[in-house]
Amino acid sequence: GERFLRAQGLDVTWWDAREGLKAEDRGASARGSLLSATCNFSPDAALSEKLLALSPVVITQGFIASNEDGETVLLGRGGSDTSGAYLAAKLSARRLEIWTDVPGMFSANPKSTPAARLLRELHYDEAQEIASSGAKVLHPRCILPVRVHSIPLHVYATQQPDLEGTHITFATGDGSAKVKAVCVKKGITLVSLESPGMWHEVGFLADAFQVFKAHGLSVDLVSTSETNVTVSLDPQANTLDAASIDALVADLSQLCRVQVIGPCASVSLVGRNIRAILHRLGEALEFFADQKIHLVSQAANDLNFTFVVDEVQSDRLVNQLHALLIHPSRGDRVLGPTWEELFRKPDEGESLERWWWQDAAPALIEALGARDAAYVYHRPSLERAARELTGLRAVERVHFAIKANPNPTILKTLHG
Repeated sequence: GERFLRAQGLDVTWWDAREGLKAEDRGASARGSLLSATCNFSPDAALSEKLLALSPVVITQGFIASNEDGETVLLGRGGSDTSGAYLAAKLSARRLEIWTDVPGMFSANPKSTPAARLLRELHYDEAQEIASSGAKVLHPRCILPVRVHSIPLHVYATQQPDLEGTHITFATGDGSAKVKAVCVKKGITLVSLESPGMWHEVGFLADAFQVFKAHGLSVDLVSTSETNVTVSLDPQANTLDAASIDALVADLSQLCRVQVIGPCASVSLVGRNIRAILHRLGEALEFFADQKIHLVSQAANDLNFTFVVDEVQSDRLVNQLHALLIHPSRGDRVLGPTWEELFRKPDEGESLERWWWQDAAPALIEALGARDAAYVYHRPSLERAARELTGLRAVERVHFAIKANPNPTILKTLHG
């Protein structure tokens, strides 16, 4: 990166982020401390002076930091965004810009909901809630550092720099009650704890949550009754492999009967003053008539209302709820154009791009024969992708990891 920018005539210096981003000991498991570390982000005047003295432009890497032993640690999913937020806070930046492959945060995932609308402006808390509820544009952890230090956060699209993007500040618009996004988070695991003896039993929840803490697991949603407590475990915040779940269940079983439910998905209505519009959700709740709702949660901060359902039902529910609840008003400062309006080319009309496999579907099905599944590789697509990658001016050398795919024909195609 530094070499490329210098070739463009920029006075730029490379600086290793591990010198300034130091992981903190938050009591996480050894694996979590290495793969999903958290850093201190207090303003650092000495670091600011050091970087200002290097050159007008400083380039560094994201996603990594160092711990007190000098080891390299990772910041987890979304770590590059979090790196930017940490550095913005430590340097007391005037603003943080994150340039990504989409022009901001949307009212739903555009890949499954093309009618999703660009969210022009959000309060930090709303952006945090949307990110925590499943949106992939920003990692929830990248919002806290800029919020604490009141640093405006702007999200823009690298390939469409003229689009307005999403601006995240303490601004709240008119403060009216409104659903701004319908979010889905998949891969949720529910843990149901049941015991007739927990009713009026002092300390049951404390004992149960101590078990989760001992296993280094963070609980997300909680629902309680006289004889049951059901909690959700977020895969973004936890390592949920089979061994971890089995060990958790073994220890919890000493307290009560345990049932693990999954895979599930949380479907969240996110906005402001959600309690004030619950009476308007009657029609929306009809969509759940044929679904099994495992858990319902209303956020204490009045920013979301969440249902946990079977994962296979989640995308359809999001589309139905979005069509019912997300409608811009005249002069709307928050809800912008839809994904379709932003990216449909003028001459496309209602037509959609056809993929090569759509025309080849009959031949592919015939070739499949009696097999249940098969990998299919399209040589022209491979060749085109290779040309695009090797044609990037910013890439000096391209390597291919054979362990990623050792298919001889693919290797010959890429080598040629």
